[in-house]
Amino acid sequence: MRLGYFTMPLHPLHRDYTETLREDREAIILADKLGFHDAFVGEHLTDKAESVTNSMMFLATLIHSTQSIRLGTGTSNLSHMHPVLIAAQAAMFDHLARGRFIFGVSPGALVSDAEALGILGEDRNKMFADAIDVILAIWEREPPYDIDFPGNRYPVSTRTTLNTAVGTGMIPKPFQSPRPEVVGTVVAPHSKGVIAMGQRDFHPLSANFLLPHWLPSHWANFAEGKAKAGQVASTADWRVARTIFVADDDKTARRYGREDENSPYRFYYQQLQYKLTKGKRHVVFKERVDQPDEELTHDFVMDRLVIHGSVNSVVDQILALREQVGDFGEIVYAGMDWVDQKLGCRSMELMATEVMPRVNAAIAAETSGTARTGT
Repeated sequence: MRLGYFTMPLHPLHRDYTETLREDREAIILADKLGFHDAFVGEHLTDKAESVTNSMMFLATLIHSTQSIRLGTGTSNLSHMHPVLIAAQAAMFDHLARGRFIFGVSPGALVSDAEALGILGEDRNKMFADAIDVILAIWEREPPYDIDFPGNRYPVSTRTTLNTAVGTGMIPKPFQSPRPEVVGTVVAPHSKGVIAMGQRDFHPLSANFLLPHWLPSHWANFAEGKAKAGQVASTADWRVARTIFVADDDKTARRYGREDENSPYRFYYQQLQYKLTKGKRHVVFKERVDQPDEELTHDFVMDRLVIHGSVNSVVDQILALREQVGDFGEIVYAGMDWVDQKLGCRSMELMATEVMPRVNAAIAAETSGTARTGT
């Protein structure tokens, strides 16, 4: 099982913007040193707490500060820009990163972003679908393109202005051939969008704020999509994000990860509960669709979504999660504000150097035992 990193990021409103940007960079530089496989960074235009406004621009500052970690938009919000802009910028990023780029995509869910852009009344899911079709067509085709899918709002052509002798009318292709890995963050239980991901060979990243019992629905739909494309789904392509805090002892883990009023984990879920409830998307916190909203107390959510403890405790919780939801290829560690930088860094260190080796040893032993049983 690989270890990844995802941050929205999300910081208390009183914190200095310059400092939080520095902190967010340092977390990914640390993840690279610790051997994390990839790092995804979210973007929002109009949220003071979630303050990275362009994930691709932010990640570009990390290309030469990291060595091997793959850098993923988490996500590029495709309703926010014309697909020609995103296709050209993503291709350039892929070259700058020499292929260490993952193209994470979504429609863009924050309603205040949509209002600011004048698209609050638009079907942003349709805008997303139109945009991704155009981006992939640009990367697959040669100029002058003439991309004009029926019903698509983004026709693209450079036929009038194409001049191959001087290079005008030509959009760059990515470094990776035929394209970078495309990853979609999945939030909703039973999301039908995951079926489409499977059909198009996009890979799902299940959100860390989704109760575990909803996760198997993502795998089932991804496998269904792959089957419709005549292919067999691989669990290596499924990422599962979780909110995790590891400490040297269980007492510290419970205090910082759960009980302390200044805990970044408490702040994180206070923010998410408010935003997802206001957006009527809080089913992610429910054990059943018809569960009354009043049962979704802050403690209820924290108890079910924050994995915290000493190394052995966290290993046991991750293995229990895997037993509950099935095999998956990557566990994605959700980054938090560093209320206590020493504890935040130590948690990432313990996750990479202690937790994951023990998790993978247990998985290997299980697989070996299964193989012996079958012979």
